[in-house]
Amino acid sequence: MKKRIVLVGGGFAGINIMTQLANDDNYEIILVDKNNYNFFPPLIYQVSSSILEPAAISYPFRRFIRHKKNVHFHLGELVEVKPQEKKVVLSNGEIDYDILIFATGTQSNYFGMSNIEKYAIPMKTLNDALLLRNTLLLRMEEASLVQDPVEQEKLLSIVITGGGPAGVEIAGVLCEIVNYISPVDYRNLKCKVNIYLVEGATTLLGAMSEKSHEESYKALKKLGVKVLLNTRVKDCDEGAIYFDGGEKIETRTIIWTAGVTSRVFKGLSEDIFGKGRRMQVDEFNEVKGYKDIYALGDTCIMTTDSEFPEGHPQLAQVAIQQGKNLAKNLKRKIKNQKLSPFHYTDRGSMAVIGRNKAVADLIHPTMFLKGFIAWAIWSSIHLISLVSVGNKLNTFYRWMTIYFSRNTSLGIAYKIGDKK
Repeated sequence: MKKRIVLVGGGFAGINIMTQLANDDNYEIILVDKNNYNFFPPLIYQVSSSILEPAAISYPFRRFIRHKKNVHFHLGELVEVKPQEKKVVLSNGEIDYDILIFATGTQSNYFGMSNIEKYAIPMKTLNDALLLRNTLLLRMEEASLVQDPVEQEKLLSIVITGGGPAGVEIAGVLCEIVNYISPVDYRNLKCKVNIYLVEGATTLLGAMSEKSHEESYKALKKLGVKVLLNTRVKDCDEGAIYFDGGEKIETRTIIWTAGVTSRVFKGLSEDIFGKGRRMQVDEFNEVKGYKDIYALGDTCIMTTDSEFPEGHPQLAQVAIQQGKNLAKNLKRKIKNQKLSPFHYTDRGSMAVIGRNKAVADLIHPTMFLKGFIAWAIWSSIHLISLVSVGNKLNTFYRWMTIYFSRNTSLGIAYKIGDKK
């Protein structure tokens, strides 16, 4: 009889599990996800800045599994796990499992600041990206109608919290695009758009090399981004953001990239959750204390890898490699073969800062690249990583069009609601 795998989450890890086990007669896979599409998180900021449309970085699950006869899709959210019964409770039903795999990624961590959660815009989903896209446009439209320079400056001040790759990339691309468009399309504005990047640590891109820290800081400053290091967010309201040192910035637009946390599901012991609420797993990605329950990628923490005793970085490559390794181990397990423990192969880190500007630690930390070469490598890797040929062609066309024309579709608001 086929073993039933319930796979919760269709991100990097989930896609690779399905690909590796596609049409395997030993397994039936039921993918559970709250969206009916896969999307590429590293590029959602380009949706928010109108470089890309949502369709360029998303792909329907049902089309992805069309020729994978042993894979089925169930639209729904996980509510509870019943390990004793080997059953999951979803928002719209229940499913029995032989093997349960969590590949649920992360969600924004607001560190208990309720006002930040209320007023700031996170960058985790396509809806977040479209909300930011609308917000940026509406702020510029509002500012064009205001005569008071002080109020106009408040409307045109954008604060990005978090100096990791997401924060750096958003800051760079928004500074280039918004400040290029505003003098042309909004000629009556009395001041330019001010973009602030706030980081609580002493450097940007903390996980990367010292050269990347220095180059990203220098490149952002040259673009006009106001970088605030050693600055921690304390609170905010509808018109300002406040910091621990007593300073504040008057703004109506806060973008939150300062922290993530994993999801906690009812029915699992609290003892399994470690740092960042990540599920503690062994060297085979099996959740400690449970049999036939696995966790992959950002939602797990593994301390058995000798080169990463504090756990692996929450990067796409970790999720991809863990998904492939677990799939191979499941095939070995059926044949009673020895399982292979997971060891992460670090291929380096990259961050794009703007047009022809990027930093790359390709063989961390021995090979450092910057400028056009790093930008070209970053673009190529992200293009290759998209799910379908259509995604790749769509994205490449948009990138080339904007590279030579500098025109985006910022100016078109999509009605999806607003976050006050």
